[in-house]
Amino acid sequence: KLTYYTPDYETKDTDILAAFRVTPQPGVPPEEAGAAVAAESSTGTWTTVWTDGLTSLDRYKGRCYHIEAVAGEENQYIAYVAYPLDLFEEGSVTNMFTSIVGNVFGFKALRALRLEDLRIPTSYIKTFQGPPHGIQVERDKLNKYGRPLLGCTIKPKLGLSAKNYGRAVYECLRGGLDFTKDDENVNSQPFMRWRDRFLICAEAIYKAQAETGEIKGHYFNATAGTCEEMIKRAVCARELGVPIVMHDYLTGGFTANTSLAHYCRDNGLLLHIHRAMHAVIDRQKNHGMHFRVLAKALRLSGGDHIHAGTVVGKLEG
Repeated sequence: KLTYYTPDYETKDTDILAAFRVTPQPGVPPEEAGAAVAAESSTGTWTTVWTDGLTSLDRYKGRCYHIEAVAGEENQYIAYVAYPLDLFEEGSVTNMFTSIVGNVFGFKALRALRLEDLRIPTSYIKTFQGPPHGIQVERDKLNKYGRPLLGCTIKPKLGLSAKNYGRAVYECLRGGLDFTKDDENVNSQPFMRWRDRFLICAEAIYKAQAETGEIKGHYFNATAGTCEEMIKRAVCARELGVPIVMHDYLTGGFTANTSLAHYCRDNGLLLHIHRAMHAVIDRQKNHGMHFRVLAKALRLSGGDHIHAGTVVGKLEG
């Protein structure tokens, strides 16, 4: 009996609903594959254990409640799975992802698996802080309204000394840009340590502000090897009086990102997010996660805006 496949289940407003693109192994029925996804991402395991009788599995299990074939694709199905809210720790994107996608993607019964979308109930969303500030606060800080904000990334992204990097920041801001930006892998390398970059770029910001009469900014990348070091860099940015810092939220991790977002809200810093490593997760159309899921996760974890690529250029998506 496929206890995790329950087509008669009526979803609740408090359920987290997931849409998985499932590609079963040859000979595996889609209902069995959908049930396996629901089981492995909730209360199921590979065998029956005696501790099953010590709890109410029917209350806590995930349920695959609907399966439909993907039009135009052979042996691909969308499996809809409902998870009861009690399975998840409040305010933790890390725990939510560990449960929903943490283990099931290596399941032998599946050739491929992709999380296409999540519906997250309001009651769970309210346990997260979300973005530190938002676009209105950003416009208020910059005193700029009625138009898009214009910025650029300093290139080459690696190899410049802090002094030459700061010179490029000044020239861009003096030339009319609202922001300049560190690239995703500009952290604290031998050719340019983070503190030197922060001090010299802050000087460039204030010089450009004095000459233009406008408020300027630079996205200081605070990403580091530890959460403690990351917060230290954010503290330095705050003490320099700059308006914004930046974080690589996928390589840095959701726990680190949420910690930084809380610090930014408490200390008046805007937070820009870079999506570095996203294509490892979202580029394949039949395996991984759709970027909309990563964007929703960021919305919960915290970020005022995210690097989204461009319509044309070297990168797909």
